[in-house]
Amino acid sequence: MNSNKPAYERLIDWRERHISEKQLILILSFFVGALSALAAFVLKSFIHLIQYFIETYLIAGEHHFWYFICPMIGIALAALFVYYIVRDDISHGITKILYAISQRKSIIKAHNMWTSIVGSGLTIGFGGSVGAEAPIVLTGAAIGSNLAKLFRLDQKTMMLMIGCGAAGAIGGIFEAPIAGLVFTLEVLMMDLTMASVAPLLISSVTATTISYMFNGTDPMFMLKTIEPFAMARIPWYITLGIVCGFASLYFTRGMNFLEQWFKNHVRSVGMKILVGGVTLGILVYLFPPLYGEGYDVIADLINGESQNALRYSPFALLGSTNWVILGYFILIILFKIVASVATNGGGGVGGIFAPSLFMGALVGFVTARILNMTGILVPEANFALIGMAGLMSGVMHAPLTGIFLIAELTGGYHLFLPLMIVSVSSFLIIKIFEQHSLYAMRLAQKGELLTHNKDRSILTLLRMDNVLETDLTTVPPEMTLGELVKCIAASRRNIFPVVDGKGVLKGVLLLDEVRNIMFQPRLYNRFTVKELMNSPQALIYDDMTMEKVMEIFEDTGAWNLPVVNRQKKYLGFVSKSKIFESYRHVLVHFSDE
Repeated sequence: MNSNKPAYERLIDWRERHISEKQLILILSFFVGALSALAAFVLKSFIHLIQYFIETYLIAGEHHFWYFICPMIGIALAALFVYYIVRDDISHGITKILYAISQRKSIIKAHNMWTSIVGSGLTIGFGGSVGAEAPIVLTGAAIGSNLAKLFRLDQKTMMLMIGCGAAGAIGGIFEAPIAGLVFTLEVLMMDLTMASVAPLLISSVTATTISYMFNGTDPMFMLKTIEPFAMARIPWYITLGIVCGFASLYFTRGMNFLEQWFKNHVRSVGMKILVGGVTLGILVYLFPPLYGEGYDVIADLINGESQNALRYSPFALLGSTNWVILGYFILIILFKIVASVATNGGGGVGGIFAPSLFMGALVGFVTARILNMTGILVPEANFALIGMAGLMSGVMHAPLTGIFLIAELTGGYHLFLPLMIVSVSSFLIIKIFEQHSLYAMRLAQKGELLTHNKDRSILTLLRMDNVLETDLTTVPPEMTLGELVKCIAASRRNIFPVVDGKGVLKGVLLLDEVRNIMFQPRLYNRFTVKELMNSPQALIYDDMTMEKVMEIFEDTGAWNLPVVNRQKKYLGFVSKSKIFESYRHVLVHFSDE
């Protein structure tokens, strides 16, 4: 009988008989890591292939109009690919992952396993001022989600596989296994448990090992010379952390503002390509370091070759004095977010990993150069390196990720203490002004964000549909007391929502309010429901978050409240006891090892 089943069904049956779920999770975490590393290698190779063609046959080391044209070509190709082939939004990769987790579906569409590679490869290869890391993290997460779905694993396990894909993607593209693990726990996951650590480690280490096989074991940024940590410089590292915190605030609010402006004012695909492409082209023409990811500029800064950033720039005509270099880099810092938003807003595909690293290196270098010009001697290479950790910690609200990623990217493990000082200082500064990272901001505004606060996370997982009670008997305002008594006799509830002919809630009638007159027949025709009903203590709207609902219950002291839509049409009731029951149910599943 089993031989008549499709091969896929036989595979699932065999797995259920011979491989436990825990064993399957460990096996899948290995394959998710391996596939994520391969995806990272394909993306990087695709980007380098396009860049090699452009730099060899078009730009050829000279500064001319191709710097203006190429980014527009990349944006146009990526936008047309997304609009005509993908037909789905593939931007904001990390936010999409957070959304998938927050909705508790943990399902990421299968096309995300490859579409982000094509879209971001075209965008960055032609000079888009964004990073490849967020697209590859979305790719890895999609691989994890769809593998878990293939083996019919539950939603909690799918969430873990998404984390494995993200850890593998970071480990693969940066060759940073610890950063991959920490990023997933700090930015994406909710709880650190023994059940989650082992799969995440397997995925991250597997991806890094495979990346070593393709690219070698050297760090991404090779340090020629680096000065050792000195205790006397701690105040200046704290200063750098504060500067990075405010730079992170500028990055976060500036990006958010410009994205909203682009979304509200530039509507058609053609206009987006034109506005984004022209804006980016002009900026890249004036400031060549804004071309592409900017990793070559970072390498120059941490190796004391800052003057290389002036190559092919019109600003080189002004010379290479301290003031010229300082002003040039400050302008790049200010315009970097414009270039990144123009890239993504114009239709390109990319993330903010690389822009935050790029901007952090510039902030660190500029801070050090200013201190040196005032007579306070600090190492500019160290500050550029540590500034990357500071800005990433602030923008992503992830200090541990910033610390470990920069240490692994540069091999600068002996600078752990200044990395920690700057990262924590930056994080503390931005937390004063922004509760959520740029990734989480959009979801937090909608109440769809899971956090490390378990109570808040579980309330986020609850949905109004799960707690809405619709078995209450509705009564019209014109109903007489006698007719109401018949309804009371047939009902099992002691609450009666009063609803007019259009379905609009007019009030609430409680059994306790009519108990003293319901056994007096002489009053049956004297009173109507409209005269007996009361206004509800508060209204619950169907689009409210469960956290907001609980706040209303606490403020009013009510135990039952009516639910309506924004037109005040009655939908049902929600009770505090029902929420508590659902909360306990989710908590058991949420905490299950």
